[in-house]
This record gives sequence, structure tokens and C-alpha cells, in this order.
Amino acid sequence: MQAWRAFEDVPGDLGRTVVTIGNFDGMHLGHQHVVRRAREVAGEVGVDHVVAVTFDPHPIAVLRPEHAPPTLTTIDERLRLLGEAGVDDVLVIPFSREIADWTPQEFIDRIILATLHAKAVVVGANFRFGNRAAGDCNLLRAAGLEHDFVLEEVSLDGGPQVWSSTYVRTCLAAGDVTGAAEALGRPFATRGVVIEGDKRGRELGFPTANVPVRQGAAAPADGVYAGRLTLIDGPEAGTSYPAAISVGTNPTFAGERERRVESYVLDRTDLELYGREVEVTFVERLRGMVRFDSVDDLLVAMADDVARARAVLGD
Repeated sequence: MQAWRAFEDVPGDLGRTVVTIGNFDGMHLGHQHVVRRAREVAGEVGVDHVVAVTFDPHPIAVLRPEHAPPTLTTIDERLRLLGEAGVDDVLVIPFSREIADWTPQEFIDRIILATLHAKAVVVGANFRFGNRAAGDCNLLRAAGLEHDFVLEEVSLDGGPQVWSSTYVRTCLAAGDVTGAAEALGRPFATRGVVIEGDKRGRELGFPTANVPVRQGAAAPADGVYAGRLTLIDGPEAGTSYPAAISVGTNPTFAGERERRVESYVLDRTDLELYGREVEVTFVERLRGMVRFDSVDDLLVAMADDVARARAVLGD
């Protein structure tokens, strides 16, 4: 799969394509349905090339940065998930105020027609585009009649709550990783490089792999979770371990402010993970974050967390 990060990166000899457009943050089940339908439409119209169009940064981060939503995935994670869902290539539009000012017709002319030569466009039913989100599916359908492409409008999925990136963020903010997983079609996960922490966990007999919460990224609410830690790089890449995971700032110890994801791999004190890229997957919330009056009380709770994580994970 190719990722084109500028219009000029798209091959000049690109033939007719099926185009699907969206932010695709998180690649939840609704997004996957749209991509799957784009694949089906490609067969129906006799085109074998499906291109996804997405935006980086998120348009709201440019237009109203104070209201920008926390992202569920980095752009690289989004590209990986789009490829796994079945697209052939992705055009990443570097979103700017200039592009935000394009009229809906300019959007159609420059992207759908001139750049990607669409034979079909497949989008969610609530898709809006162009300056002040003035373009909608009705406008796209009319443009298709004029310029020889068909529009496939995919109904929104989910129920009773429609699956959306906003819904996933709401679940995570409440610590409901089970609800987030239901909408995503997989457990929520975050990636990062393990940093050297204060080593309190090691001193207490529960060494943790510490990953800072990326600025502007979504993460589960502060608390303790059962999940897994998977190595992304190195000779053991792909190895996955059951883990008890803490999200927060360690309120028992004064002075700590950085929000981190700290994973204790069950029954392992020998892993050296500093500088390694890992993926932390959240399976079930065990409890909220608590400030303990003593280290002894904390140790009792940590032992209980590990036992409950083991029961949840079956390890």
C-alpha cells in the first residue's frame, strides 16, 4: 500500500479509482463497513483500485484548535489500519486553512476528479465537505451524474448508539474500554516507546513499562486495567504478555504530574524494555485510581489487581 502525503505524489498515470473519504480516526466498525463497501463497489463498477482519502492534522485542530478532539490513532496507525481494512492506497491531505476555504465544487474538482479520477465515491451518510461543510451526499450525487462517477452512501452503523470516533472517545473518557472495543471491533490500544521512570514499581516488586500518554491523544480514564503488552520492534517483535495496566499520575506519591500508561507484565521481573516500542491493549477496567495512605495499602491493592487481571485474561 502506498501513502501519498501530497497531491503531487499521486502517480500521473493513475487510472479510474473507487474513492472513500473520511477522517478514519480509530478505524471503528463504521469505518470498516465503509471500506468494505468500497471494495464491493469496485467490483461492481469494474475498477480494482480503492483509494482512501484522509486528513492530517484533524480539520478541527486547524480550524478550532481549542476544540480539537483527542486522537484515537496517529496518522501512521491510521494508515496501517486502512491497509488492513482493504484499501490499496491512501491520500493523506495536509489539512490547512487554504484547503478549508475550498468550495465543495473545488473539493470535487481537485481531489475526486483531477487527482483520483473517481469512477465511484463511497462515504458515510453523514459525510460533509468543503467550506463550512456546505457539501453533502446530494451534491456529490449530482456531480457524479455530470462527471461519470457513482455515489454510494453507506448508512451509519451501530445501535442503539451509532458507532463513531466521538462515541469511542466518550467510552474511553469514562474508562469503558469494553464499550470502546465493541465499537472498534478490537480492544483499544496505544503505542509508544518505554521510558525510564522513577523505578518505584521495581522497588515494590512490580516493575512496569512506562509509556507517556501522547499529547493530544485519547487514553482510558485514570484507573487500573487488565490488558496486554506487545513488543513492536526488535527480535521478539509480536511477542505479547498479559499485563496489569495503570493509567494516571500515581497519586499515592506526591509530586508526580505526568500522565503515563504503566504496564506490569504478570509474573515477569526480568524484562528490559527501556527504549523499546510497545503496544498496550486494554481489555477490561478493574478499578478507578485511588490515593492510598501507605505503601503497604498500595501493595495489597496491587496484588489484588494482578490476581484480577490474571482472572480476566485467563493467564
